[in-house]
Amino acid sequence: MQSVIFEDLGRIEYGEAWNYQEQLLQENVAVKSKARTENDNTPPELLPTTNYFLMCEHLPVYTLGKSGDMHHVLLSEAQLKQKGIAFYHTNRGGDITFHGPEQVVGYPILDLEKFTTDIGVYLRNLEEVIIRTIAEYGLVGERSKGETGVWLDPQVKGRERKICAIGVRCSRWITMHGFALNVNTNLDYFNHIIPCGIANKQVTSIKKELDRDIDMEEVKSKIKYHFERVYNVALVPASITRLAQ
Repeated sequence: MQSVIFEDLGRIEYGEAWNYQEQLLQENVAVKSKARTENDNTPPELLPTTNYFLMCEHLPVYTLGKSGDMHHVLLSEAQLKQKGIAFYHTNRGGDITFHGPEQVVGYPILDLEKFTTDIGVYLRNLEEVIIRTIAEYGLVGERSKGETGVWLDPQVKGRERKICAIGVRCSRWITMHGFALNVNTNLDYFNHIIPCGIANKQVTSIKKELDRDIDMEEVKSKIKYHFERVYNVALVPASITRLAQ
């Protein structure tokens, strides 16, 4: 069983969290590069890389994946500024999505050589964490063929609605970016984009489905519980949040 350092970064600006992820990823990449340079024959799964699971909320922001289409952003730069919404063109997979308050965002920084070097399996496992989490609220999360993320009623035309977006990056088998689960999220922000580049499908939240406010800390706790079991890891609280240094 792998140990994974857990940090809750609270409500944080997107760029700051992105930089922190990059820092952690590059530290792990450096460990692997050093071993290769020194012709170290240590098996990849035994190299001293460190796994992390970061959790946070963001200030309102639209993020576009590396191959995303700018036409899926329906506001001009001036309109984004007027509404107080930041914008980032990121290096993750996927298209356009929204992050904001009352949405749980999870960023696993995992060395997949200590798990499985199959991105498809990694993504399906992320989906499984969310499917199990929302099941505790009586919601049946499902996968939609060819559309990464977690959906409700994906096979019912006109009823398809996405509750969790997923987009990742992987470098030397180190992951970053991750998932965004809508809990009490203000869904009006999604009206100004074509979410994930998928037209004519809805976006939803746990709050919208249950018609009541949901305790964010409770959701985070459930996500952590299922993350440990799906990935067969032990989450260890960070003794020091380096982001605050």
